[in-house]
Amino acid sequence: MLNRQAFVALGVAVIAAPFSGAWGSVSALIGGVIGILSGAAYAWRAFRRDAVDPKQAYQAQLLGEAYKFLVTVLLFAAVFLGCPDVAVGPLFVAYALTFVVYWMALLKQR
Repeated sequence: MLNRQAFVALGVAVIAAPFSGAWGSVSALIGGVIGILSGAAYAWRAFRRDAVDPKQAYQAQLLGEAYKFLVTVLLFAAVFLGCPDVAVGPLFVAYALTFVVYWMALLKQR
């Protein structure tokens, strides 16, 4: 899944270059990295081996979602505070598409 998310982010960066310039490409890559890192934060917390019964497994999933949300908010805040030249369009498109790839991979497993 990770390589598909990275491929999508790279694709958005390449497509954004003629329209938004170098900052558009960099912004798309940043958006992709935010999507990848937030998914990794979820997986790191939700799939730890300390959940032995269904209630603990459910709580681990909830904590995973909380970690994902927190990482997403913090990374977007860091980008908007630290990169005044960020191209918002490519940033959010790449983030959204990496999120779609994440969910498509989960659905494919079913």
